[in-house]
Amino acid sequence: MDTKVVRKDAARLFMDGPEVCREYAVTDKILFGSSTLLPGQTGAVDPGHPVSKEIFFVSRGQVIMHTPDDGKYYELGEGDIIVIPEGKPHRLSNIGTEVAVITWSLAPTP
Repeated sequence: MDTKVVRKDAARLFMDGPEVCREYAVTDKILFGSSTLLPGQTGAVDPGHPVSKEIFFVSRGQVIMHTPDDGKYYELGEGDIIVIPEGKPHRLSNIGTEVAVITWSLAPTP
């Protein structure tokens, strides 16, 4: 694969509940995207990915990651990451007072 630049307006845009998502790159080994949540918003439950771990990096804001299958909550701020195991359901909530921006990647690609 050649080096590639993907601009924000060229990323695949989609909604996951109120969560605005952008998928920037998909290869045979990794998927990379971002999510934006306004203050007080909670995204839909992602059922997890059977063959992929998912890493979330909080670029801006303050969020809670909830894993409903075990009832756990993880508070994350700017610069924090969380690694979600294969097949684990999860959802993000913006608990801060500003827009939250979270980048995420999955490997291997589902």
